[in-house]
Formats: sequence, structure tokens, C-alpha cells
Amino acid sequence: MNSLGAGGEASPSLVNAANALTFCLMVLSCFFSSALVKWIGIKAVLIIGTMGYAPYAAGLYTNNRFGTQWLVLVGAALCGLSAGLFWMAEAAIALAYPEPHNQGKFLGFWLTFRVCGQLIGGAVNLGLNAKAGEAGKVSYTVYIVFIVLQCLAPLAGLLLTSPKKVERTDGRKVKLDIQGSSLRELAKTAKLFCSREFLLIVPLIAQAVYSEAVMFTYLSLWFSVRARALGSFLSAVIALTGGNILGWVLDRKQIPLKTRARGAFAFIMITQAGWWIWSTILTTRFKHTRPTFDWGDEGFGSAFTLFLVLVLAFQLQYLYLYFVVGYLAKTQEDVVRLAGLLRGTESAAQAVSYGLASLSSFAEVGGSAINFGLWGVALVPAWLIVKEIGGSLGDRREERERAVQKEEKRRSSTETSSIEKVAV
Repeated sequence: MNSLGAGGEASPSLVNAANALTFCLMVLSCFFSSALVKWIGIKAVLIIGTMGYAPYAAGLYTNNRFGTQWLVLVGAALCGLSAGLFWMAEAAIALAYPEPHNQGKFLGFWLTFRVCGQLIGGAVNLGLNAKAGEAGKVSYTVYIVFIVLQCLAPLAGLLLTSPKKVERTDGRKVKLDIQGSSLRELAKTAKLFCSREFLLIVPLIAQAVYSEAVMFTYLSLWFSVRARALGSFLSAVIALTGGNILGWVLDRKQIPLKTRARGAFAFIMITQAGWWIWSTILTTRFKHTRPTFDWGDEGFGSAFTLFLVLVLAFQLQYLYLYFVVGYLAKTQEDVVRLAGLLRGTESAAQAVSYGLASLSSFAEVGGSAINFGLWGVALVPAWLIVKEIGGSLGDRREERERAVQKEEKRRSSTETSSIEKVAV
């Protein structure tokens, strides 16, 4: 929905404010999500997490068609309470289900599914708004498609295979349950947040996700309705392709882990600097010229290409972020905790980003300038962690897998011994 440019509305202010509310509430739901996994399991948490999206889409629909604004905010609140659970669950599944040597490919698949939502939305939007060559809002029919798909999400969640039933090619088990009391779990989650390794990547998380509000507000401010529709469709295709290529590269065992981690980091961060310099220059110019670019307009190519590369950069950096986090978790339980913390930190950064983007005086140039500043702040702390992957951090994914295998053998041996004693 955001890829429509401010949720498809004529002005980004209301939708950006609603998104800020959503992400504020997601900070809370993400933090408590691992404790909920202890009680009902990862599959149930995933299903509950899907239930808040349809009310938000309904709010966008009523605002677009009837000008009703209150349901946008109510829907945003409901989405925030559930989406934090969904974000944690899907991230934990993406990190824990695949074999270590397929992690990059699986992350690419996961983010492909994520981008497919944008691809479908962009295709529907483009088909319904192909003749709208002026500024304004998208057709309200677009939201009906979204609402139908989102109402099917809880049913789709029922199709997820539970961790204990997953059959992997390496024969190892998937463990995604939480032991101990809920208070103990919250304490462990808080302790993990305060660890050196996690705190050092907080700036990297913030600058990676801050750009979402920036690039979609950029799309809504300076382009016609059909140009926005084309942007939401083409950017999804480009992001899908680039993300899967990076996932494939990160899985190449022929390349040392240390080289993969450092090489991808260097490429992503160097190109990020270029995109944000370009974005700051263009948005400063647009603030004075006030364009509404449509197909064939002079300057459309440069302005439109910037949006495409910003979405691609977001996808690459997002995938790489989860690649890094996969090497921070020491145990399988930490995977769930880190997934919640990571998504909660993302939500906090995006709450600030969308909140500032809701201010029309700030949205035009300020977002690009802040993202460029966050890039500079994140560079050194992130490097302190990245350089340890394959070095002092070793390969924690493999270590976690061996620990789970060892625990399974110990339990199996204990159960066999107990059966033998009973038989005697």
C-alpha cells in the first residue's frame, strides 16, 4: 500500500501520520512477541499478526472514497498491534527454518514474497490508473483488491508447517520454542538489546529502514498518479531481481564468509552514499520548481530512476541486514528474541521517519538529508560487527545448528535409557 506513494492518497500528510502511529505500536508488540511465542507458538503468533492489515486498508478505502479520516487512524492502530507480531514471526521463520548454506537464498525468497505484494499492488494500480496523467489520488477500487487479499492472510497462515514438523535436507531439526517464564523471557530480551553486538547495529537498522517513508513520500510528491503506479510496479520487479541475486551471492561457499560479509557491506554502503547525495540534490531542486512528472515530461527519466534505485537499495540493504543478524544469535531462542528486537527497532526508526514525513515543510528535502546523515552515523559501528563475521564471531549459524543436533541426540539417548529401565 505504501508503494502507491503515501498509500495512494493525494496528500502524504494523513497517511504518513497514520504510519507513524502504526510503527509506534509495533515497537511494543515486537518487544512482547517472544513472550507470546512461549505460550501459543510461532505459527499462531504469525496468524494473529496478519489480522490488522485489512482494517488499515479499509481505512484508506473510506478516506479515498468518502473522505472519512478517523478509520485510517483506527486501522493504523489495529495494524500496529498485530503487525509487530507478524514482523517478528516472519523474520524468525526466515532465519531459523532454512539450512545454513541456504540462508541467503531463503532470505531472498522471503523478501520476494514481500515484494510480490508491491508487485501485485503496482500491477492493479497501473491497470486502473493508466490514463491518470495528473497529480491526485489513485482509484478506490485498488483498495478492494488489497482488502480481499489481506482477509485471506490468516487462512494462508494455517498452511505454515510447524517447526517440529519441518524436514530439512541436512536432517537437522528446527527449534523455535521458548523455555522458562514470560518475565524471564522479557528480561533475556532486554539483556540482548543492551548487548554490544546489537547496539552496534542499531544505527545500521535505523538508516536501512528510514528510507521507506522518504522514497514513497518522494513518489507521491513529484509524480502523476499513473507515474506512481508505474513506479510501484517497476520498482518491485527491480527489487525482486536484485534481492535474489544478493541472496545467491551470500550463499556462495566458494567465497570465504569473511569476504562475502565485507564485500557486500562495502558495495551497499558505497552505493548508498551516492543515492542520498543524488536524492538531496534533486529534492532541493524540486522544492523550488514544484514539478508533477508524467511519462514523457522533460526530467522524468532522472527523477524516476532515482526512485527505482532507492527501492533497490532498500531491498539489498534489508536482506543484508538479516544476513548480519543471523550471525549475532548464539542460540535458537536468541533467533526469536533478535527477530523481535530487530523488527521493534525498525518500527521505531520508521515511526520517526513517517512522523517527520507527515510534516509537509519537512517531507520535501529533510528526509533525504537525514537519511544521508544516518548513513554516516551507521558506517563505523556496523563495520565493527561486519569485520568480525567469519572472524572472532565465527559461523554462529553452524554453531547453533550443531547445538540443536547435540541436544536432540542427548534427549534421544535419555528417552532410550528410560525405556530400557522400564522394560527391565
